[in-house]
Amino acid sequence: MDVILGKKQDVSLGNALHLQSQSDNKVVEDSSTHEINGREEEAKDLEGEEKSKTRVTHNIVFVTSEAAPYSKTGGLGDVCGSLPIALADRGHRVMVVSPRYISGGPSDKNYAGAEDLNCRIKISCFGGLQEVSFFHEYRAGVDWVFVDHPSYHRPGNPYGDIHGAYGDNQFRFTLLCHAACEAPLVLPLGGFTYGEKSLFLVNDWHAGLVPVLLAAKYRSHGVYKDARSILVIHNLAHQGVEPATTYENLGLPTEWYGALEWVFPTWARTHALDKGEAVNILKGAVVTADRILTVSQGYSWEITTVEGGYGLNELLSSRKSVLNGITNGIDVTEWDPASDKLIDFHYSMDDLSGKVKCKTALQKELGLPVRPDCPMIGFIGRLDYQKGTDLIQAGMPDLMQDDVQFVMLGSGDKQTEDWMRATESTYKDKFRGWVGFNVPISHKITAGCDILLMPSRFEPCGLNQLYAMRYGTVPVVHCTGGLRDTVENFNPYAQEGSGQGTGWTFSPLCKESMLGALRYAIETYRKHKTSWEGLMRRGMERDYTWGNAASQYEQVFDWAFFDQPYVK
Repeated sequence: MDVILGKKQDVSLGNALHLQSQSDNKVVEDSSTHEINGREEEAKDLEGEEKSKTRVTHNIVFVTSEAAPYSKTGGLGDVCGSLPIALADRGHRVMVVSPRYISGGPSDKNYAGAEDLNCRIKISCFGGLQEVSFFHEYRAGVDWVFVDHPSYHRPGNPYGDIHGAYGDNQFRFTLLCHAACEAPLVLPLGGFTYGEKSLFLVNDWHAGLVPVLLAAKYRSHGVYKDARSILVIHNLAHQGVEPATTYENLGLPTEWYGALEWVFPTWARTHALDKGEAVNILKGAVVTADRILTVSQGYSWEITTVEGGYGLNELLSSRKSVLNGITNGIDVTEWDPASDKLIDFHYSMDDLSGKVKCKTALQKELGLPVRPDCPMIGFIGRLDYQKGTDLIQAGMPDLMQDDVQFVMLGSGDKQTEDWMRATESTYKDKFRGWVGFNVPISHKITAGCDILLMPSRFEPCGLNQLYAMRYGTVPVVHCTGGLRDTVENFNPYAQEGSGQGTGWTFSPLCKESMLGALRYAIETYRKHKTSWEGLMRRGMERDYTWGNAASQYEQVFDWAFFDQPYVK
């Protein structure tokens, strides 16, 4: 570790261990009080263990840039909005720390239930003291904590606006990480703090400074010596890389530069004098976290390969002994064809008759010919290179020669949006493109289509294929990451001819391979109704609930506390 991290020296915590609230002249607890509260919390845990010997409970702190329903741009928001509730249901004390985004739009009402805790702290970073405050809502057994600062108050989404990514994202998420480290020490939620024996689940690069701060800023002063951190990688493609000169802004000791040091290869540099020196926040988390998780088993292997590692593959391979993958769950209260309020008709495994009614209702809403027997294919997702929309564009002329209907929902790349509009004009009775993202329509497409297409180049987990299977919609997916883990390729001859599998996977990633898999699916739909119904039912039977995923997370928690902290 000395080679990677450098020699540690004592550093001043400044106000990190002795903070004063500037609201109502309230004095925030000092480090001795933190220790007392931590011991009280441990005693409470022990008492709970005596009552139930079946499970060890933990004080869990999620740190994330988004958490549904408060903030969401994709799967990360879904995970951090659902998994904490599932863990709280299993007896753990759970806090989620994320920014309080105020955009001046309808989404602001999401924070209406959060109250100001009147606790202000000063964070030493970016050349001065930055003041943040905390808002709190207790909901569904979870403490939802929101870090408030003017940098989170602006139009757009959590990461950018119509002009692109915000230029100060490093600053905004550095504040989040520092505040998240202080929250278990200074916030007496429910009457007492979470304390020092907390388990931090840090999600993607936005929370990646947390394990570095625990090691560099706190443990050297005896704080958080019994805490653990688990890095959860949802998408390795985004790593929080900025110029090396920004390291001094992060509020870390100078001797810890090696933990974040990153040098681009020669071919990736912008000019001959460019030394390629940078800081990589996700890399810092990889070398300091106690354990590492990805959101599927397949992705945990892919990130150790040259193709999927985005430059971190060798480092991640060196930590294989603590690297695991757990497939995300889905919110079965929101996604249930038997009770979904956003679809026109309900159905279940016991009565599938509502499925075709959802299809004809979708055809009517989209202005397509109402044809219950016509195979209907759907795509839902961001319109970008990762999701393979270029393959869909390349294959559409061939696909439209067949007697099918195709509907796409998504936004992103402007050229792809324009292509969707043009294709709709060309194939008026066969193709519909809905530019934008509409939650009710996404539910209706999932329920109404027969086939869901996901030609993603990489997919750490993927949720749409899980939703599709629960709704009896058969997925056709590229054989990668979580798609490979969750979609079992159809074999009509298995189980003494009754068949097995839940969809089709294709590889390599090319137009011909994708079209071949789609044609198998279309032919099965048309000519082998019994096999098709078997595909639907097997998908609907799969257990991808958060309760199942939460039990796997608990096993990793136990492993984390069984070992000594990775960086002492």
